Amino acid sequence: MNTLIAFYQNIGPALTVLVIATFLLAGAVKGVIGLGLPTIAMGLLGLAMPPAQAAALLIVPSTLTNLWQLAAGGHLPALMRRLGPMLVMIFVGTLAGSTWLGMDSGPWAAHALGGALVIYALYGLLGPQLRVAAHREGWLGPLCGLLTGVVTAATGVFVIPAVPYLQSLGLNRDALIQALGLAFTVSTLALACGLAGQDALGGQALGASLLMLAPALLGMLAGQWLRQRISAALFKRCFFIGLAVLGGHLMVNG
Repeated sequence: MNTLIAFYQNIGPALTVLVIATFLLAGAVKGVIGLGLPTIAMGLLGLAMPPAQAAALLIVPSTLTNLWQLAAGGHLPALMRRLGPMLVMIFVGTLAGSTWLGMDSGPWAAHALGGALVIYALYGLLGPQLRVAAHREGWLGPLCGLLTGVVTAATGVFVIPAVPYLQSLGLNRDALIQALGLAFTVSTLALACGLAGQDALGGQALGASLLMLAPALLGMLAGQWLRQRISAALFKRCFFIGLAVLGGHLMVNG
């Protein structure tokens, strides 16, 4: 416990407040629209710390909230069969990308993170509603998984191109939410392995990440309450606009 307290003492009270507020907000966004926790966490924390450190902090909250999302619904066996090749390639792409690119503290990492956020925001705001034919899933799924893994390794954000691909499969709402939880869980575990291989995920970092589970879960509960009282479509549009602004700032200023 002393080492966990030391971690937050080392980063200072102002940054500690930012970390807690970030996970509260990221959890609330996930509670409303079913995704966004790692994206918000990486984007906001990337303003104040190296992306590798930000990614280490999101491992525990992202894993457990995604498992919570994954547990809802009864589509898991069918999704595992259908998405299995894509999930395997997410893992392969993340580990290969971690070896090839790495998520070091260099300025390129923050710029790459900003670029990923802008691309995702623009797709969310302007992207067409795609539909993938069943006979193309055999090669397109693994390709999207591989690309998602490489982007994950470089930026800590695992929504591109996985989210557009999953949204194009014609899944019903419950199955889509469960599919997103499945893909995000695999991506988070692969990211953890990649960070560990770069010596960026030690015991202290995991412990510091564990402490962020409480604000993330509290935010999720608040978001689920809020979802019943606001327009999800309007909230999502505001989310993507904010994400585009945040990503643009990271791209320009690193």
